Amino acid sequence: MKKKNNFKGNIKSIFFAILIALIIRSFIVEPFNIPSGSMKPNLLVGDFIFVSKWSYGYSRHSLPFSINIIPKKIFSKMPDRGDVVVFKTPQDNRTDYIKRVIGIPGDKIRMINGHIEINGNLIFKKITEPFIDTDKNQMQRKRKYVEFFYNKEIEVLDLRDDGPNTTDNTIYFIVPKDNLFVMGDNRDNSSDSRIIGFVPIKNLVGKAQFIFFSLENSRFFQIWKWPQAIRFNRLFQFIT
Repeated sequence: MKKKNNFKGNIKSIFFAILIALIIRSFIVEPFNIPSGSMKPNLLVGDFIFVSKWSYGYSRHSLPFSINIIPKKIFSKMPDRGDVVVFKTPQDNRTDYIKRVIGIPGDKIRMINGHIEINGNLIFKKITEPFIDTDKNQMQRKRKYVEFFYNKEIEVLDLRDDGPNTTDNTIYFIVPKDNLFVMGDNRDNSSDSRIIGFVPIKNLVGKAQFIFFSLENSRFFQIWKWPQAIRFNRLFQFIT
């Protein structure tokens, strides 16, 4: 009888532990890892970040597997231009992307020779020291700018100057109601609103807050590589 009671007690403890973990993941904070270089130089492949779930309200995409038990977005709040956000792509409502909010509803946006124009105002940027990219054990110097984006100074990569009909020179995009225009900080290597279109606000998962762990050229489960792979200078770095 005692063993049976202990077994039931263990099952109950596991159940409540899972329930608490799901509540935290769904409504407070969720970890994500950065799988691509579209947000370089600010987020690198191998960064692990925490995303706050309360920042923009809740929808079905706040829940595991986007379970459709929250039919509409509740406690909805509009992101600020410049926020780094995680969202489900409108193409499949399943894949997680991370980009920077460039335009909010009503904004008129286009790219001119690699510069952002919002509502007729050109966003100024200046070249700075190059970004040293060490991804895949190859060291490359890449062209980096500081972009004076409203009340933020954002480091961005702009690797080449292309002619018309590229993502450096676009048509006007007028952001519709309840949608956002997003871009990656690695401007020439990002599948963002210039390609995939606008992102519905209901697809937002949360706001990227800070990096809690970071590995260079290594996978999380390869613990034996951690002493050489951990980027200690990136730990607990806030995302701006």
